[in-house]
This record gives sequence, C-alpha cells and structure tokens, in this order.
Amino acid sequence: MAATVLKRLRDLAILLFGLTLVLFFMLRLAGDPAIVMAGPDATLEQVEALRAQYGLDLPVWQQFLVYLRNVLLLDFGQSLASGVPAMEKVMTMLPATLLLTFLAMGFTLVVSIPLGAWLGYRPDAPSRRMTGWLVFIGQGVPGFVVGLVAIQVFAVNLGWLPSLGYGSVQHWILPTISLGAFLIPKLTRVLAANVAEAMREDYIRTARANGARSRELLTRYALPNALLGATALVGTQFAFLISGTVVIEIIFSWPGIGWLLIESTQTLDFPVVQAIAIVVAVLVFGINLLTDLAFRFLDPRVGQGST
Repeated sequence: MAATVLKRLRDLAILLFGLTLVLFFMLRLAGDPAIVMAGPDATLEQVEALRAQYGLDLPVWQQFLVYLRNVLLLDFGQSLASGVPAMEKVMTMLPATLLLTFLAMGFTLVVSIPLGAWLGYRPDAPSRRMTGWLVFIGQGVPGFVVGLVAIQVFAVNLGWLPSLGYGSVQHWILPTISLGAFLIPKLTRVLAANVAEAMREDYIRTARANGARSRELLTRYALPNALLGATALVGTQFAFLISGTVVIEIIFSWPGIGWLLIESTQTLDFPVVQAIAIVVAVLVFGINLLTDLAFRFLDPRVGQGST
C-alpha cells in the first residue's frame, strides 16, 4: 500500500502542476482584472496602478513563476475583489459544499442499495423489469432539470419547502435530492447487475441447498459481494459530486465553492479561481486514493494482481 500511496502522490504533483499551468494561462486570456476592479469610469493611470499593485504588469511567464513559487510556499495570493487571502476565502465556502456532497451521497446510497438489490434479486419479474427501465431512463435526466422541477413543484406550487438558502434542514432537502438524483440510476444499475451475477454463483446454490432462506441469500451472501464490486464506482461518483455541485449551488443559492467559482470567474478573480481548482483536485485525489486503498483492503487479490 505504501508504494501505491507514493505513486499516487507523484501523480498528484504532476496533476497539480499541469492544472496550475493550463488554468493560469487560460485565465489570462479571459481579460484584464485590473479593468474590472477599477470600474468603467477609471482612468488609464488608475488601471496601471492596479496592475502594478497586483503584479499584473509583469510578463505572463514571469507572473506564472512568481505564482508557482508562492504556491510551493502555500501562499495562494489574495482575492483581487476583496483583498482576503484566496485560500481563506475558499475554505470559508468549502464546508457548505462538503455538506451538500455528503448529504447527496448518503441519499444516493440509501435509495440505490435496496433498489439495486431488489432489481438484481429477481431481474425477470415484470415489476422489476419495469422499474429497471425507469432507472435506465432516469440516468439521462440531468440534475439541474430535477432541481428546477423540484423547485416548481415543492417550493412554488405546494409551498412545502424553501427553494433558496442554506440555513435549516428544510433548505437541504431539494439540493440533496437534485444532486443525488443523477447518480442513483447509475449506481442502482451497477448494484442490480452485480447482485444478479452473484445470485448465479455456486456458493449461492450451495447455501440454498443447505437451507438458507431467500432473504439470507441476498443480504448475507449476494449483496456484500455486489457492494464490493460497486466500491470503485462509489468513490468515482463521490468525486464527481464534489466537482458537480456548481450548477446545483447556483440554482439553490447554496453558499459553496461552486457559487464562489461562478462569482470569481465573472469578476476575473484569478487567485480565487486557481485556489478552488487546487482544492477540488486535492479532494478528488484524496477520495480516489481512499477508495483504491479500501478496495485493496476488502479484496486483497487486487493488490496481488498489480505487483
């Protein structure tokens, strides 16, 4: 496992360097933040003063070397819009995004595990076949569509739940459902396929011959193996949730890093955008690494096969 961790850390270093390089130069093509900060009525002298203040008057390659040196010293610069350290601004918003991510993943697991087990246990039953088609169709519906429909039905028409904000548990319900709804069909289909395959294995027939009941065959034998096969998908989709909260946060005015990313992009607040990219990359890397290690721990054959 130590070799795996070291290899992944090397990959992370390469990823962060490439991400920083590409994002840095792409952002510089978006416009001049000094003009945005100075406002439409600013004079040329005022704009030039702002460029000099934030080092924007240097050649782009020199700006990158300065930024790279600062990042290596864990200095991610200051927000051009507020003067607050960029990473501090990101970390202030990060808990809201993580809360939404964990809620959505919890909702996904609570729905997908029993539904996938039910569909995979007897896939040929008419009711299960119809539900399977509904799951397949649901996989093509984007989360933002679910969010917009949920706002119209539950917030506008029925008035049961608030559509905007973050302050109470009621505010969490619609964003959680909207973000998790896109992942439920995918995870359900994988679990259903894994359960159906497990039910055809020899150890299931042996357990049935020894008198094991149907519920025991599913919960004790088939489902644990199906969950093991879905572990990698869960980790991948968890990482997807973190990077996929942007649209949901905008729709529901959820004060997370997705909302901050849109705001910072509009104001050309380069340091904040770059800090968000680094934080998301590290989080996704960490989740994928933990998933990989968990999979190797639960199934030692994976580690043996890679050596």
